[in-house]
Amino acid sequence: MSNGYGKGKPLSYNKYLKVRELIQLQETLSEPASHDELLFIIIHQTYELWFKQLLHELDACIGWIDEGRLFRANHSLRAAVSIEKILVTQIHILETMAPIGFLEFRDKLNPASGFQSMQFRELEFSSGAKDERILESFKEDEFAYERLKKRFISPSLADTFWSLLQRNGFAVATNEERVAAIVEILTHPEKYADIYNMQDLLIEHDELIISWRYNHIQMVERMLGMKRGTGGSDGVGYLMTTLKKKFFPELWEARTHLTI
Repeated sequence: MSNGYGKGKPLSYNKYLKVRELIQLQETLSEPASHDELLFIIIHQTYELWFKQLLHELDACIGWIDEGRLFRANHSLRAAVSIEKILVTQIHILETMAPIGFLEFRDKLNPASGFQSMQFRELEFSSGAKDERILESFKEDEFAYERLKKRFISPSLADTFWSLLQRNGFAVATNEERVAAIVEILTHPEKYADIYNMQDLLIEHDELIISWRYNHIQMVERMLGMKRGTGGSDGVGYLMTTLKKKFFPELWEARTHLTI
């Protein structure tokens, strides 16, 4: 009788999760191998897996909103912010590396850089922060460029949210109209319960990514001071400029105009 998993040996935990293949993916470059390099690789590979799940949730959320299924959309957003809370705290594991231990293998990483994380850039584009300069910086990587280009031309989560408000009778053509719409929703939460919950989750998504950026900056400075980045950037100096990025600036601005 079939066990539901096809012919051959019964499915096992290790086979289903491809554990054998998974634990072979960490290849250190330092010789002799630096003790901390394995941690560095595992942390960043783990980030890439979480980014994959975040993109899965955001893509689902965009689809649910388009279909008018706001409960499901908010459910995916809630999953996303829960993952992002882990991303923020996960940074601190890297701080267990000794700064001198990091330097033992850091030069081996040149010219690779976290700036080149395709999936993080997809996350930015899908959320609403699209930058053509970043897109063009991936032009030599055909696989990454095609994925990012698709995200760049597709409606983002921000685009989809404002379209939702428009379908619900709000004017959203200008920044001022969008801010006014959010003020109205914040003033009457029970009247717009699903949309109120959604904008609350969206601003939390924004806040947690900003928190991740900030914690990343602090970790880098703690490890490296003001050294230049492996990809040639200004290191901490460049990272500080990213703190100004917001996916949903109108949600933040609306709080300024909210009155009793």
